[in-house]
Amino acid sequence: MTVFPDPNCLFPIRLPDGSEHEGTVFLRNAIDHPQFEVGDFTYASDFEPPLDWATHLAPYLFPFSQEKLRIGRFCQIAHGVRFITSSANHAQSGLSCYPFQVFDEKARAGFQPDTRDTLIGHDVWLGHGAMVLPGAQIGHGAIIGASAVVRGTIAPYSIVTGNPGSQTGQRFDTNAIDALLDLAWWDWPTSLISRALPAIVAGDIKTLQQVAE
Repeated sequence: MTVFPDPNCLFPIRLPDGSEHEGTVFLRNAIDHPQFEVGDFTYASDFEPPLDWATHLAPYLFPFSQEKLRIGRFCQIAHGVRFITSSANHAQSGLSCYPFQVFDEKARAGFQPDTRDTLIGHDVWLGHGAMVLPGAQIGHGAIIGASAVVRGTIAPYSIVTGNPGSQTGQRFDTNAIDALLDLAWWDWPTSLISRALPAIVAGDIKTLQQVAE
């Protein structure tokens, strides 16, 4: 029987010798940032674990930024993933994109040309080196391929690869996707998800629906 991890731990994986694998963290427990929100069981991995996971993953997201980075539950964030949030964007309405205002203390106050939030749904897999651009909205269950550069709205359960990122497929047929979005198993209590794990792992939507009932 699979043992469900403690959502309040920092290092959810133990190596064969019993030591904690410090290269993988439950991200919610590894960050303290007012603009960075993460759901339970979402993990991030890195071959060189940083001291500051929030800055490592989202280097332009400052405590004073006007946008938020929101990541759902049960997401999987591989080594090298970066979120380029809206604070990184320059104004494009003038004759130059040069950010003159940031060098002047008075002009800098409240100055931020782009304030869009970046939203990552539940159960999203972000592959090695993927880059998520400002204002992206990635739907539940999507897979973002290695080194993909993602912007805009990504449909739930779609598969996105390349630069610029484009949808190359979807994980399930439309009926199955609708059923999964209706079930929203990621919002269930841990005890119910534990009961449903065999169906989730086997891709058995019918049994998952029976568990929900």
